[in-house]
This record gives sequence, C-alpha cells and structure tokens, in this order.
Amino acid sequence: MNKKVFCTDKIPQPNGPYSQAVIYNETLYISGQLPLDPITGDLVQGGIEEQAPASLNRLKIIAEEAGFSLKGALKITCYLTDMNDFKRFNEIYALYFNDAPPARTAIQVGKLPLGAKIEIDAIIGRTGQE
Repeated sequence: MNKKVFCTDKIPQPNGPYSQAVIYNETLYISGQLPLDPITGDLVQGGIEEQAPASLNRLKIIAEEAGFSLKGALKITCYLTDMNDFKRFNEIYALYFNDAPPARTAIQVGKLPLGAKIEIDAIIGRTGQE
C-alpha cells in the first residue's frame, strides 16, 4: 500500500484523530477544511464572503505543500449551513476552479464545528503541472 499521511506546518495541525491529508499513489485526499485563519487557527469571522475563501485557501495551501495543484482537483465536497449562501459561494468558488472545474457536491448541513458556515474537502490528482 502506498498510503502516506501528509501534514504541512503552513496551517495549524488538526486537533483531532485525523490527518490534514493522505496521499495514496498519485492522489491527494484532503480532509474537510473549515474557514480557519492559517496563522492563528481561529475561525474567520463574517459571512460566506469571508469564510469560503478561507476554506478554499486552506485547500490550496495543503495541495501545493504536498506537491499538487488545485488544477488537479477531481472531486470537491462543500458543506454549507445555509443553502441561501449557495449562489454567492458559487461565485467565489469559480475564482478557484474556473478552468475544467472538478466534479462537486454541495449540501446543506445542520451544524459545523466552531459555528463555521462552510467546510470543504477535496480529492486531487497529479496534473503534471505541479
């Protein structure tokens, strides 16, 4: 088995029994990323306009530190606490995935840790352009 746990010190380490990401063969599986400040680890305050970029930037940091790129994203899952944020979230999301966007699921959930409005996880393959 070619499973490798991956963590970067560019964002705070998980405070639970999970990894930031796992690399299996040529695929990166990134755990759900809450909108946490990459320096302090505190929840980014504000609405979806502030929180969506924070979660997406955490995905980007992990991917790049692991030697991958968001261009290789195969599947994204987005958890929103309010589907009324969906339209604005899509506008923000498109800034990160505008060229050959990955498959995606967006669902509304009852509650997220720390009172976050969003959490995003990803499956990313190698593009050859990392």
